[in-house]
Amino acid sequence: MTAIITFGQVVPILRIFDLVKADEFYLGYLGFHVDWNHQFDAAAPVYRQVSRGDLLLHLSEHHGDGSPGARLRVMMRGVEAFHKELVAKSYRYMRPGLEPTPWNTLETGVIDPFGNMIRFCEPIDG
Repeated sequence: MTAIITFGQVVPILRIFDLVKADEFYLGYLGFHVDWNHQFDAAAPVYRQVSRGDLLLHLSEHHGDGSPGARLRVMMRGVEAFHKELVAKSYRYMRPGLEPTPWNTLETGVIDPFGNMIRFCEPIDG
């Protein structure tokens, strides 16, 4: 009998250092919402899940959870509309472009206040 192997969704853990800045970027600018927070006590670092649609990210203030400067590629549909949404917000620290790539995707990218880069990528059909 052959075992069936399946893989589930990948949920990256991104290191953050300031919850207020993280909220401004992930909630205000990118349009995510907080699903839940975890702290061992009121003085402990925060570990939280944010989401937008089916995209889940974990943000952690814990020093052992991830390294600043992570790179993510998020495959999606609607990257042009998402880019327009970001540009319309006139976020003070970011003016992302929209570019076709040689590997047949249309992409926009952002860098969070902690040095983590997220590329939002849509396959170009054809």
